[in-house]
Amino acid sequence: MMKLQRSRRAGWRHGSPGRQGGVSIVLVTLALFMLLAFTALSVDGGNLLVAKNELHNAADAGSLAGARFLYVKDGSWVNDGTRPFDPDDPGDPFKSAEARATEAAEANNSQNSSAEVLSAQRGHWSFADRTFTPNHYSLEPVDLFEESTEDLDLNPNFINAVEVVTARQQTQVEAFFGRVLGFEGYDVVARSVAYIGFAGTLRPEDVDQPIALCKQALQDPDGNFSCNLGRFIPDGDQTGGWTNFEHDQNGATNANELRDLVEGDGNENEMYFGEDIATNNGQVQSAFQAFYDRWVDETSRETTWTLTLPVIDCEDGVAPGNRLVGTVTVHIVWAVSNAQENKIDEFAPERMGLEADAEGVEWPGDWENASTDGETRWDDFVDHFSLRGEDDTPADWRKMSIYFLPSCDYHEPKGQTGGENFGILARIPVLVD
Repeated sequence: MMKLQRSRRAGWRHGSPGRQGGVSIVLVTLALFMLLAFTALSVDGGNLLVAKNELHNAADAGSLAGARFLYVKDGSWVNDGTRPFDPDDPGDPFKSAEARATEAAEANNSQNSSAEVLSAQRGHWSFADRTFTPNHYSLEPVDLFEESTEDLDLNPNFINAVEVVTARQQTQVEAFFGRVLGFEGYDVVARSVAYIGFAGTLRPEDVDQPIALCKQALQDPDGNFSCNLGRFIPDGDQTGGWTNFEHDQNGATNANELRDLVEGDGNENEMYFGEDIATNNGQVQSAFQAFYDRWVDETSRETTWTLTLPVIDCEDGVAPGNRLVGTVTVHIVWAVSNAQENKIDEFAPERMGLEADAEGVEWPGDWENASTDGETRWDDFVDHFSLRGEDDTPADWRKMSIYFLPSCDYHEPKGQTGGENFGILARIPVLVD
């Protein structure tokens, strides 16, 4: 009897083979389920990642295409599809920025299925809080002048971005192992925002002459881009100087090189926002004379000469290298050569009008004065065009000087987004979100 009782107690403590087998089946089933779940997660998750990346590519392509056509070619109107992108091309289709964004996104596939576009909309991107605000109502470009880059960043009526949202909803991303868990397919959504701001990275020949203007000469005391006053160079050490457009050099001192650039077609190589370019604040007689001669050839000293020039930061003066911060368009209204310093009666301007190709721009009006006294003509000329020095006094007559008016109008976009606001919108957008 005692042996039998011990045997029963032993069986009660260690369990029977039948009970052990039942527990094993449960554990194996649970392990298989978990293995299947992890397999589904791995296979279907990888498939979802591929689909998501492809949808992101489609959204990126769409937002970049929309931002590329966000404004009509001359920057004078937000592209809502009511006018051609290029007014000089009557065959150009009337397509809004949103329509072009949708077309570009849908041209991309996700696993052999065309990307669905849930939305494509223009609006405002703010770097301050990294948000996109849709805006379909602001069509006329916001006045860029008397505004800082920071002010425009906070203005929702400044249309500067396109948002595209793509998806796989009608044709869901296929579920493989996930079907076992009850999933027939997966919805996937991707979003992209492309921003087009001010010209910073400049393509070859985007800049016309080897002259860099200081941003300090283009801004009012509050740091806003101003086109109310004309300036001249050289005037102190914060107006501008010569440049050879090169990034990896110090000082643009080769007179022959500068002269050749004056007579050429602008920057030969791409220029990059945020990097130093070689500069020279000294007088380079041969380069200036070449510039003067070309100005006379272009204008006969009776009309303006419109140029696109690089803008540099001159907080510490000009030369041997200054940081490229943007691009500006200016109207050259006068130049005084080295030999004219004491010949104001003979060479002071007598008339000045807007060049024919610049018709329609904001302009103080044509000017003419037939006085035989050069100083009288010059004072009247300076007053008419509001030409001022650094100390806000009327610009004086001085040799080897270039007098200019910053343009107050929208210009044909140039270069890649990245610069500060000096009135020129970029042609090439960048992805921001």
